[in-house]
Amino acid sequence: MSLSYAIGLPNVGEFGDPVALVELAVAAERHGWDGVYLWDHLMYHDRQWPVANPTVTISAIAARTTRIRLIPMCILPRRRPQVVAREVASLGRLAPDRVILAAALGSMDAEYSDFGEDPDLKARAGKLDAGLSLLDGQVPLWCAGRWPRRVGLRRAVRFQGALPTFAGYGGGHGNVPPEVFAEATGYLSTVRGGLEGYDVALEGDTPPEGGAATVAPYVDSGLTWWIEAFGWWRGGLAGASARIAAAPPRH
Repeated sequence: MSLSYAIGLPNVGEFGDPVALVELAVAAERHGWDGVYLWDHLMYHDRQWPVANPTVTISAIAARTTRIRLIPMCILPRRRPQVVAREVASLGRLAPDRVILAAALGSMDAEYSDFGEDPDLKARAGKLDAGLSLLDGQVPLWCAGRWPRRVGLRRAVRFQGALPTFAGYGGGHGNVPPEVFAEATGYLSTVRGGLEGYDVALEGDTPPEGGAATVAPYVDSGLTWWIEAFGWWRGGLAGASARIAAAPPRH
């Protein structure tokens, strides 16, 4: 099973500068990374933080790169799916065969309620399913799901990939234990009838040297995309730039 490596970039705080995000993505392509994964937030817990528009930013990255895969996260329930479809089609013209769309419910209720929208999870799930139906077949679709809840991963098996997340891990709290990741991928495999031809992505961090040993146990459980997660908890923009320059932890 082949393994690809992406950089994972927030779009808030120090990372809320689209110029800086584009430069990190350009550097990632230059240093051998395979993709760039970009968050989709309207705000964050600190309301004073700047926030970059992910659609504008990923389009600028498309124009400055030629090889790297573009993996924007889209919190689809708070977006008009017909608008997203137009954006994805346009992005596909700018970067043919390089776009993967990740979709999720969103982690912050305030990004709904503060703008007069219903934050109820069931309402969001219904909008997510409707939007995915409209987008299906346009580009590869990954769906996020928080393990050990199963509903998100059951949704993901209908599409081309899954991005499982795990409470208590990531964002400076360490990588999820490989055995917990294996529980999630085992469930995906059972529901789907195997993982052949299917993408499973995971956010985590590796050291500049010896990172292959960190990633290997996850590959054994079906990982196809390792997303090297960057943020304010990991040295900010300077830390991201240095780790990107050190190249992905190829086996």
